[in-house]
Amino acid sequence: MGWHYRKSIKIGPFRLNLSRHGVGHSFGNRRFHVTSTPDGRRHVTVRLPGGFHLSKTVGKSHRRYYHY
Repeated sequence: MGWHYRKSIKIGPFRLNLSRHGVGHSFGNRRFHVTSTPDGRRHVTVRLPGGFHLSKTVGKSHRRYYHY
């Protein structure tokens, strides 16, 4: 059985995300949001009216797999 940890600290439009894999951060509002993960990937999301959203991953194209 694996263990999980996640804590998020919000400071205005900036959010610091703590997990067992490291520290990530995100910035944005309801319409536009940029997230950086601990392994270096960045996700850019734009939400459009009517429930549509566009999302793009920028940065490292491979994922790290953790085996504990």
